[in-house]
Amino acid sequence: MGDNNTLGEHNQPTPGRKLATVVVPLLGLVAVIVGLIVAFSNQSTDFGFVAYAPLSDTLFLGNGVTMVSQASQVGLAVTVLGLLMLAFWAGLATGRRR
Repeated sequence: MGDNNTLGEHNQPTPGRKLATVVVPLLGLVAVIVGLIVAFSNQSTDFGFVAYAPLSDTLFLGNGVTMVSQASQVGLAVTVLGLLMLAFWAGLATGRRR
């Protein structure tokens, strides 16, 4: 015990901090789950590509090309934001304990 502590003094978090310790990780987790559902439920993107060079008599077919739909991009962005929110909360909670 330090010299500056008085009897009955406890560092209790304020009600706003208690709410933030519950809401922030829940919002982050919900954002990750929703983002993954949106990103991986819209995988049917129709895309065709054929190129013909008239002077060389060769035909290029882009079979290995994978296109990501706009809904998948938004879902992945929401997932990343949720992961950043969880990382921020974890760092804050770890720093607050010390």
